[in-house]
Amino acid sequence: MLRRLHPDQPESFAFTPDNQKWAEAQITKYPEGRQASAIIPLLWRAQEQEGWLSRAAIEHVAGMLDMAYIRALEVATFYFMFQLQPVGSVAHIQICGTTSCMICGAEDLVAVCKEKIAKRPHQLSKDGRFSWEEVECLGACANAPMAQIGKDYYEDLTTESFATLLDEMAAGKVPTPGPQNGRFASEPKGGLTTLKDYTGEAANGSVALATRLGDTLKRIDGTEVPLIAPWQGVDEIKPVDSATIKAHEPKPGMVTPVDDTGVCKQEARAKTRAKPEAVAKGAEIDESIGTKPEMLKKAKGRADDLKKIKGVGPKLEGVLNDLGVYHFWQVASWGDNEVAWVDENIVGFKGRVSRDDWVTQAKALAKDAKKDS
Repeated sequence: MLRRLHPDQPESFAFTPDNQKWAEAQITKYPEGRQASAIIPLLWRAQEQEGWLSRAAIEHVAGMLDMAYIRALEVATFYFMFQLQPVGSVAHIQICGTTSCMICGAEDLVAVCKEKIAKRPHQLSKDGRFSWEEVECLGACANAPMAQIGKDYYEDLTTESFATLLDEMAAGKVPTPGPQNGRFASEPKGGLTTLKDYTGEAANGSVALATRLGDTLKRIDGTEVPLIAPWQGVDEIKPVDSATIKAHEPKPGMVTPVDDTGVCKQEARAKTRAKPEAVAKGAEIDESIGTKPEMLKKAKGRADDLKKIKGVGPKLEGVLNDLGVYHFWQVASWGDNEVAWVDENIVGFKGRVSRDDWVTQAKALAKDAKKDS
């Protein structure tokens, strides 16, 4: 499945004060120079705070970890645990559609989602409170069909019990997670044959705890204790104030697709995407990072084939030409500040210069070009 960033993006992102403190503590788990290892927990924290992962959030986390933005984007787009578009403010429903669930009625659960939430996956309900999608195997095959909602599994579902779950969530209730047919785990449907005394709440401690805390649908909002790593020696954390939490409540995004065929704004825009040469020209240049290198209005003589640089294709070559880069010797002359500027301002390819070490490549190519001439 092609996973892209949502077309409607917020201008900025910031962790709440306590979430920022928590994130900084996670980074200390890893040796100097290896802080990128914290990418998944930090992206997850950002998603829990906002409800979904925006471009601004991904870039913010990448900056905290001193990573090229494209590296953070690769993680966010690879794992389906990360939502790249706004989700329901109450719950995002993930229906397992793989073999066991499929033959046990997953398609019927999808039909309930289409009826009660929205016709299309990732489309918000009219009130913005619910969204849904079909996902690959969630590993609860013995309790098929099932769905993951929030942090928990809801298993042994029927169309009736699933519809009831959605109604209860819409009413502000937190349904008990786990099997919905009387089982407490994955024991035979015909009943226990061993360990018959272990039934009910006492048997499934995780379900009991989640229900008692009302935690199954609750997103991380910065009020959890402890908020920072215990190895830092801090025992008491002041909870973040309610005003800060309210300021970071998830906001509804696209409520309806462009039309009933399922073509959304994102897909429609992709079909009419500007030519590569228009990308740099129409982009806003950020002068706050690094130093702008020497640029040319046109090539001096014949332009070099910049595609010989690893990682540069026809589109990126067009972007570089629009910026004023035509020759290997230009790239070869860049220092750290110039690399930082170009990394920030090659629209759609941020971080590519340092990632593929263009400067070293360009020096060798410029030398070869000089010999040939």
